[in-house]
Amino acid sequence: MNLTMLLEMAADTGPDRVAVGSRDGGVTYRQLLDRARTLAAQLTVSEHRHVALLDLNTPAVPVLLFGAAAAGLPIAPLNYRLTNQQLDEAVGRLAPATVVTGADTASRLTPRADLVIRRTDDVIREAASSAAEADLPFVDPDDPAVLLFTSGTTGAPKAALLRHRHLTNYIVSTVEFWNADEDEAILVSVPNYHIAGISSILSSVYAGRRMVQLPSFTPEGWVKLAAAERITQAMVVPTMLGRILDVLEETGTSLPTLRALSYGGGRMPQQTVERAMTLLPHVDFVNAYGLTETSSTIAVLGPDDHRAALNSDSPEIRARLGSVGRPLPSVEVEVRDHNGSPVSAGEFGEVFVRGEQVAGEYTSHSALDSDGWYPTRDRGRLDAEGFLFLDGRADDVIVRGGENISPGEIENVLVDHPAVAEAAVVGVADPEWGERVEAVVVAAPGTVVLESELQEWVRDRLRSTRVPTHVHEWDALPFNETGKLLRRALRDELNARAPLRKVTR
Repeated sequence: MNLTMLLEMAADTGPDRVAVGSRDGGVTYRQLLDRARTLAAQLTVSEHRHVALLDLNTPAVPVLLFGAAAAGLPIAPLNYRLTNQQLDEAVGRLAPATVVTGADTASRLTPRADLVIRRTDDVIREAASSAAEADLPFVDPDDPAVLLFTSGTTGAPKAALLRHRHLTNYIVSTVEFWNADEDEAILVSVPNYHIAGISSILSSVYAGRRMVQLPSFTPEGWVKLAAAERITQAMVVPTMLGRILDVLEETGTSLPTLRALSYGGGRMPQQTVERAMTLLPHVDFVNAYGLTETSSTIAVLGPDDHRAALNSDSPEIRARLGSVGRPLPSVEVEVRDHNGSPVSAGEFGEVFVRGEQVAGEYTSHSALDSDGWYPTRDRGRLDAEGFLFLDGRADDVIVRGGENISPGEIENVLVDHPAVAEAAVVGVADPEWGERVEAVVVAAPGTVVLESELQEWVRDRLRSTRVPTHVHEWDALPFNETGKLLRRALRDELNARAPLRKVTR
């Protein structure tokens, strides 16, 4: 199966159901298929190897995704927040290519002979003007479908390659075909260059759900559009959810049509989840953990798990609100030690995953081992019931005097302090210990952060080696737009500081 077949099935089943846009006047599934085929016919006349997209979320994104797929060309959505130089470097790796850009991004690329730069509005207008009669190529399920440049939080971005079979295996194993009621609508606010943005489109099409794109996220805009379009489903990243909750509380908005809210993409504070469930008791919450290289979700903490944990008196069960749930039935997950051997329940190690949806492939190489296992580079543990708890990246481990220290363990203790809203812990170069533990915190509103108090707080709950040498108070932590902490940037800044700034309130 290839991506185009997902849309063809939807268009055959409900041709007149609105697929994209407003309830009144949106693009139907039949129109979406016709426009994708017309665009594909235009793309096949070129000898380009890729289609690149440099634009915000718009109703054009599904047309471009399925149009490129029907033409047999992989699409590469680009991060419009990159610098011009970084964009030129990314496009250079895709050339020869057709680059589709928004009005505000067209001028950011350096013209070159092996690129054709087209405006999004022009492409979509031409695709909607007529249905092209053309023989489209056969698209093998093993052909590349999507290229996504990874966030580069621990190194230079890599181009992850997802084939049609990886994405379709994920969709058909996790989504029931055409199971959405006609009134259902999903608000797509995750950037189109993130795997969650791609999977939202594919899963919505297969389910027959209407898609509404939010071009650029603001919490006020998200709440307003969700209310106006009677949104029933949405997916957010951790940094989005907290700000959305603030707006809901400030405005008294309840979003009565919202039925399901999934979150993922970064560490979600347990306090934020509990707050969301209290504020929106009618909503089913889902924590979805996955990676670009795994075609999206590989583990889920479902609505029943959320409610059971929130209402439990057992500390072990309640702690599951801080987990990412259990692996999907379609994948295998193992936690291994540094020698590659599986560890016992409750022990930390590196998370490995295997399954038909797992690509584990880049344009330069495959990261799968001979048995098809992909090393996620995430640290985690599985409890006795199979719930997966993450503890940051394997690369984030602090080595102090030969002892491995987990930043996540210390961060969890710090955010339990009533004066701390957010916390990040990194290793900073130290001439005596190799690395020392340092923390950056964001104070909770109306509170005062004292370094000595937080150090004592950690010392009382963990070993003395876990106590931060210094605690810095910042106004905000550095996150990327998908909610991932930019730990490398944090570490670099702290390493560059001399003398180190201390909290002196």
